[in-house]
Amino acid sequence: MKEQSHTRIRQLVDRYDSMRTIMLAEGILVGIAAGLISAFYRFALGKADEWRGAILDFCRGNGLRMAGWLVVLIFLAYLVSRLNRWEPMISGSGIPQVEAEIIGYIRPNWWKVILAKLSGGFLCIIGGLSLGREGPSIQLGGMAGKGVSKFLKRFRLEEHFLITCGASAGLAAAFNAPMAGVMFALEEVHKNFSAIVMLSCMSSALVADYIANGLFGMEPVFSFAVQDMIPLRDYPMIIGLGLLCGVLGVLYNKVLLASQTAYGKLDKLPDWGRLAIPFVLAGVLGFTMPAVLGGGHGMIVQLYSGNLVLGSILALLVVKFLYSMVSFGSGAPGGIFFPLLVLGAYVGSAYGVILVSGGLLESELLNNIIIISMAALFSSIVRAPVTGVVLISEMTGSFSHLLSLATASLIAYVVADLMGSKPVYESLTERLLMKQNVKVEKGRSGKKSMLTCVVEAGSEADGCRIRDLCLPSRWCLVISVTRGEEDLIPRGDLELRAGDTLVTLVQERDMLAMESVMRHKVGLDEDRMENTQS
Repeated sequence: MKEQSHTRIRQLVDRYDSMRTIMLAEGILVGIAAGLISAFYRFALGKADEWRGAILDFCRGNGLRMAGWLVVLIFLAYLVSRLNRWEPMISGSGIPQVEAEIIGYIRPNWWKVILAKLSGGFLCIIGGLSLGREGPSIQLGGMAGKGVSKFLKRFRLEEHFLITCGASAGLAAAFNAPMAGVMFALEEVHKNFSAIVMLSCMSSALVADYIANGLFGMEPVFSFAVQDMIPLRDYPMIIGLGLLCGVLGVLYNKVLLASQTAYGKLDKLPDWGRLAIPFVLAGVLGFTMPAVLGGGHGMIVQLYSGNLVLGSILALLVVKFLYSMVSFGSGAPGGIFFPLLVLGAYVGSAYGVILVSGGLLESELLNNIIIISMAALFSSIVRAPVTGVVLISEMTGSFSHLLSLATASLIAYVVADLMGSKPVYESLTERLLMKQNVKVEKGRSGKKSMLTCVVEAGSEADGCRIRDLCLPSRWCLVISVTRGEEDLIPRGDLELRAGDTLVTLVQERDMLAMESVMRHKVGLDEDRMENTQS
């Protein structure tokens, strides 16, 4: 067993030298697989929206048909509950599941997740639940990456890289936003900006975006016309919008978690009974306020028209918010990504209409405020401001408002942070692990991780030989030193320089202690790379 462990470590070290090229090529493979699956999911949900609209038109005004549709909705809830029971990892958006696997706490069956998520997401959208396609697309892409890893028989370290690539490709295909897919994968899923991960995610996202553009066209998801830039004199309005979105983002997170807690107290109801609540409510709203159903594309279309008065905007905003909480809290397979952007658009629209009516803002700048609000609310809720700025820019097809987007997003981020609100996906991941009875430990013996650090100028390691650095040999083994494009043999007499990339192999149970040592001696810690079983 010990010899097998050493063999696996040696194989991993041998592959590290050519890891960038290998991951770039494998990222392309993952991009093809994830792009096709995510594009199919996007197409299926588009059809589900069309069919639901046709069904509601057919039933509207006929009491018997309307009652029959409610019965069908209850049956759909039963089918979704059976899918959730067959594969529990499809519940919710799917992003917490991907993050939990990257951390190393769960290992779902990739093909079961793909089949069940595709089916469950389609049933939820045809039923009208207020859920998005982007979170599931990220999970589908991640599982496609895992499938490629299994086919190529890769180590778990590479498998986690490929899952991250798939997540990036999934978001790229869902939104026609390849750079946002890369940033989200790095900023939220992998939480590591290493060159290997970034290059492989970029290749994966670009390939997936090519596939999506070929099938759905190159038009941006949102078509808000932005004619003028917001002048600097109006930036106090942007600051106010950032503050507002920061507070509303905290409220959103609290209510979202509260909705899950409330459903958890309905333990006397069967699984299908809890899911029947949002499905039946979808039937009622379908005949009274159909625009709030699904991800919210109908609401965006109404904003395009520019004919909504403030009262209608606020009514749609409140109903969409509450129904989104009811839908997601039930555990139905679907995400919060697109619905929260729709909510952000309506917050911005209401805010802008008030400013325009008060003579504080030119009416031509209303669409600018809507776009900025989407990014700010996303930043407050998800706590990924860079992704928010890039995502909204790509979705609207305009990068002319980066300054205003970044200003509002950073303010919303700081407000949410000062109010003590956790990022939504971090909270959802914690709840997922609790529900799965997974004990979160800080270290698990038997597994080894690669810790990558860059030697910082002026640190203890700068100009010091490896043997004189006095790294705790009982905790780590130095396996690689890279200087520019040159790979150096990590002998004891090798003198380290600022900018060198130092890679160590560490027992996972000693990871936290080793990170502390490396921060003190080396300086900049790039965060650990993923676990690999020995």
